[in-house]
Amino acid sequence: MNEETDLQITIDGPAASGKSTVARQLADRLHAYYIDTGAMYRTLTWCVLEAGIDPRHEPEKIIPVMQESDIQYRLHHGKLALYCHDQPVPDEKIRSREVTANVSHVAKLKDVRDWMLNRQRQSAQLGLIVMEGRDIGTVVFPQARWKFFLTASPEERARRRLLQEGRPMDQATLEQVAREIAERDRIDSMREIAPLRPAPDAQLIDTTGLSIAEVVDELYKRIDGAGGHPE
Repeated sequence: MNEETDLQITIDGPAASGKSTVARQLADRLHAYYIDTGAMYRTLTWCVLEAGIDPRHEPEKIIPVMQESDIQYRLHHGKLALYCHDQPVPDEKIRSREVTANVSHVAKLKDVRDWMLNRQRQSAQLGLIVMEGRDIGTVVFPQARWKFFLTASPEERARRRLLQEGRPMDQATLEQVAREIAERDRIDSMREIAPLRPAPDAQLIDTTGLSIAEVVDELYKRIDGAGGHPE
């Protein structure tokens, strides 16, 4: 694979569709760099909340925080690690329920998306990358050869989110989480800038009822079968 677009594998999808785990494992299998763009937006949201700002009602205060944050991926022991203010980002902080509830309100701002877009595209210089998010195949790397869009049923996605957070799996909680996910889908798909949607040439993968290993195998087979293992 010689063209730059052949070195870009994009995986998009809604919340709890399995894209993060799938993208990470696919990157390992391909010996590629893994980039989680959602973590970048979560990091900014965490910084905003730490500054005492309400993203829903004080959007004008978000940009100054963003400009001072210096959020970026850096090579660390051969792998990419997310940094903010020259410090590694604590994953447990950016995966909190408070960050999850507010990240869409931060990510929908045009200035935020433009700022993130520049940093995400810089990663193309690294070589073979697997990048996941919500607008990678449509906005960040629209010319990428390998584009996937993962989906799953609302019930499956709610179950995965509860397992991820270690919360009880009772029916009432499942329904609550399903509603929260549906609201995030609504915000992400209706935003004016880079709405959540599959790229016209993306390969759609329904992950309902499939294990992570099965999904990774399917994506790997499609890449390997269509053009050979990316080098």
